[in-house]
Amino acid sequence: MKSKIDIIDADTFSFQEARAAGLQTRDLQDLVGGKNLIRIGRGVYRKANAGVADLNLIEIATRAPRSTICLTTALARYDLVDAIPSALEVALPRGSRPPKTTAPVRWHSFDRSTFDLERQAEMIEGTHLTIGMYSPERCIVDAFRLRGYVGYEIAHEALANWLRRPGARPGQLIMLARQIPRSEGPLRTALEFLS
Repeated sequence: MKSKIDIIDADTFSFQEARAAGLQTRDLQDLVGGKNLIRIGRGVYRKANAGVADLNLIEIATRAPRSTICLTTALARYDLVDAIPSALEVALPRGSRPPKTTAPVRWHSFDRSTFDLERQAEMIEGTHLTIGMYSPERCIVDAFRLRGYVGYEIAHEALANWLRRPGARPGQLIMLARQIPRSEGPLRTALEFLS
């Protein structure tokens, strides 16, 4: 007979998934109290014997499936900037309500019409979960669009590092910037300066 912890196959699961598998609230409390289960955040659990994983990303991906890593957080993951943000920068489609999380997150609302441009799914290491992340090109364009928030230095540093990479095509950035308001002018100026 399976133990209560083994009823669910996944290492990470939501409260709803636990209930659907037959676990009661009291069962979850007992498993957390017995150190067999870790409560990552509101309604998100992970088996204690599961491998190493980024618990903040797990919580965000589980609580907000459309969440997308953006701006400085994504630029740092692509090694385009040296800055390490104190909180994860995550975008949701405008009008979506950001969930309450224990993870340090700065939520951003991006226009629904451009939200999926250059958005790709990234596996969260050590899990079966994915989270959205914008491409390096989209992150650079967004950094110029939101340069007052992100900082001019971050946008220029990311662009300069991206231009040094093999296969970098500035025309590709301009084409993308034309689809996202308020970014083409500053990006074009920076490209002229760096060329």
